[in-house]
Amino acid sequence: MGTSQGSAPRAGPEDRVGGASSAPAVDPADQLARLGRSWVWLLGAATATLVPGVLALVWPDVTLHVLAVLIGVYLLLIGAFRFVAVFGRDSDRVPGLIVAVLYVLGGVLCLRNPLQTIAALSLITGAVWLLSGIVTLYTAVATKDMPHRGIVMAVAALGIVAGIVVLALPAESARSLTRLLGLWLVLLGLAETAVALAWRSALRRAGITGISSRLTR
Repeated sequence: MGTSQGSAPRAGPEDRVGGASSAPAVDPADQLARLGRSWVWLLGAATATLVPGVLALVWPDVTLHVLAVLIGVYLLLIGAFRFVAVFGRDSDRVPGLIVAVLYVLGGVLCLRNPLQTIAALSLITGAVWLLSGIVTLYTAVATKDMPHRGIVMAVAALGIVAGIVVLALPAESARSLTRLLGLWLVLLGLAETAVALAWRSALRRAGITGISSRLTR
């Protein structure tokens, strides 16, 4: 895996006004790309998945309202993490954007009406996991030079299974749904943590230690 460590361009004569050099303009897309390629960012996304899962398992008697808010916030956070991660890719970004939009849309639907039924929460969460898992699996299969491709495919498959289970096993109460979602959130969070640590290992082998280091293919 090749790497490139970009350096700030030197200011030429045209950049100097009255003997003072002007700082190069900061490209937001480039900054998002640097952040999206960071293993710390991937670990943050894993934490955003793992923490709600742990809360759901240790606090199974939450009300349906609290559960809907918890799931909604989780989906919005993951959507934001996925959106930034898209900029860290050199290949086709459309599948990643689709996944980010799915998470954000699911989060908005949960927060829009927190008093919705258990079946609605199961449908939203299961559909998001299933569709995002399919898109991620397709991306991993199509991108042959993807680092740690096997781990990404395993995480995508786990998301697909989680979506199918949540959709196929209707919960009869908020307590049972909380436990079911909590279990899958913990499993997904641990799997995503493995991806983040594997990415950190790849960066270290490539001799890159900075969080904002820019990685290429």
